[in-house]
Amino acid sequence: MKKVLILIALIISAANTQAQTKFFTKAGKITFDATTPSSPDKIFGSNDKATSVIDASSGAMEFALLMKAFSFDKALMQEHFNENYVESDKYPKAVFKGNITNMKDVDLKKDGTYTVKVKGNLTMHGVTKEVNADGKLTVKGGAIVNGVSKFNVLLSDFNVAIPSLVKDKVASEAKITVDINYDPLKAS
Repeated sequence: MKKVLILIALIISAANTQAQTKFFTKAGKITFDATTPSSPDKIFGSNDKATSVIDASSGAMEFALLMKAFSFDKALMQEHFNENYVESDKYPKAVFKGNITNMKDVDLKKDGTYTVKVKGNLTMHGVTKEVNADGKLTVKGGAIVNGVSKFNVLLSDFNVAIPSLVKDKVASEAKITVDINYDPLKAS
């Protein structure tokens, strides 16, 4: 009888692992770097409150973040970022909705790090543009546990104006880094 119960528990556990296809976080990290060689200070912001979800069965993914949640080393830089550049009161969020176009190459049954291609729409500062990026998904124990990607965003594409006074100190193209640790999304 004991062996039968153990076998049933293993089957249910395996079915739950294989059925898990959605992964989620409320604590994803996104960084923004617009430093130039002539910048006297590093123009770098970090936001560790991004929300993200991946549906491994379809490859659909989304992330959203509040622009005011970016923190900078200098308070004045953070103030300029929010008030003069991204206008956080008027455009409070950045949102990406897209797909992992090669999700079929990610095997949730095999631990490892998989190279993925991501394509979707990034909405920031009231403008939506298509973004294509390479990334990596790390699978462990039948779950996507981490997703990372690096890509560049041309600020003018999103109507973010750089005043001529600081044009040589702020990069026209920002480097964006996404580093998100995921948990299985629990069904409610």
